Amino acid sequence: MADLFDTSPDATPRTEGPRPLADRLRPKSLSEVIGQEHVLGADGPLGAMLEARSLSSLILWGPPGVGKTTIARLLARETDLAFVQISAIFTGVPDLKKVFEAAKLRRQNGQGTLLFVDEIHRFNKAQQDSFLPHMEDGTILLVGATTENPSFELNAAVLSRSQVVVLERLSLADLERLTQRAEKELGRSLPLTGEAREALTEMADGDGRALLNLIEQVAAWKVAKPISRDELATRLMRRAAKYDKSGEEHYNLISALHKSVRGSDPDAALYWFARMLEGGEDPRFLARRITRMAVEDIGLADPQAQSLCIDAWEAYERLGSPEGELALAQAVVYLALAPKSNAVYVAYKAARAAARDTGSLMPPRHILNAPTKMMKEIGYGSGYAYDHDAEDGFSGQNYFPEGMRRPVYYLPPERGFERELKKRVEYFAKLRAKRQAD
Repeated sequence: MADLFDTSPDATPRTEGPRPLADRLRPKSLSEVIGQEHVLGADGPLGAMLEARSLSSLILWGPPGVGKTTIARLLARETDLAFVQISAIFTGVPDLKKVFEAAKLRRQNGQGTLLFVDEIHRFNKAQQDSFLPHMEDGTILLVGATTENPSFELNAAVLSRSQVVVLERLSLADLERLTQRAEKELGRSLPLTGEAREALTEMADGDGRALLNLIEQVAAWKVAKPISRDELATRLMRRAAKYDKSGEEHYNLISALHKSVRGSDPDAALYWFARMLEGGEDPRFLARRITRMAVEDIGLADPQAQSLCIDAWEAYERLGSPEGELALAQAVVYLALAPKSNAVYVAYKAARAAARDTGSLMPPRHILNAPTKMMKEIGYGSGYAYDHDAEDGFSGQNYFPEGMRRPVYYLPPERGFERELKKRVEYFAKLRAKRQAD
């Protein structure tokens, strides 16, 4: 599998045929890289390493088409290291052994090796472990590229010996700069109206490589006048949004939806809800999470919120898609605009913690039933005050274990229906104090 190992100093192996636009525009230096100023700038992690001439092993984490391979190749050039590129998809343990042996020979001859591993998260634990001794003795400087969260996908040992560098999707401004660079290379402007040009960059969804592929298609069209946005949409397919229902994007987007609801922003909540549906998320998962939001973040500030979510969930089950999603969308908007309270949630967690701390303390004897003579004789039920017989229907007795200081868990805020509950809590607290004083 020697053809997998790219050790040439040049950016790409030369071929006789025409080169793709993405290859022709590959940056020749780090200063030409579009985007990623936060890591390549003088104050960024990579800029600081290069300034100090001390490059450590790296994990480049970011979405597709943001320059991971290009940056790795240019880092090797900047530090005079031999660049070796492999893909975790096609490389097995025997191939890795060959790479390590070649790096050892190179080191003996006075040259270091930057080993770039694309899709490094595809390697299993044993394969990842095989890098460790060669990283530690300086045989290789590892630069791994991944689109997945390294903390989920990579061994702790590999992470502890590397610095994770987060690369960001290209902004619309970055993509416009890339478009202008492509037009300069092509020697002509794209045959697009202003709106169509904006639509083209939006179709790339932050992926520079995808944008250049789209530009190549557009540049090949023979048209008499600039193409409009609608015409562009009929000629090109929009790039599918990045979304993995079991990966990090799943958790990122549900977090964004939940926090938008909690932040009382119905427009943002609808946007993230729609993003997840467009990505293929199961509406039943969303129904469950929406109901959780009602329980966790609305609570008793609006007691009907939970019922409304369950009704929306049932409506989805009866209607199916796509009409059922509208019921869920209505629940999302309702929750976003509902008064918020986590008072019961906080009280519940505090009560659980107290239950663990107090162990097996018995309830006070006066509230225990006494079904046998012996239990009556030892005081079970003795002194119990039946609340319905008391003034105001409230006895004010103690219901916590004997010797346990009375805690306060539930503190309702002045929001929504809990304004009324707050009045009731304060009412009973005053009555309790009065009964205990009598």
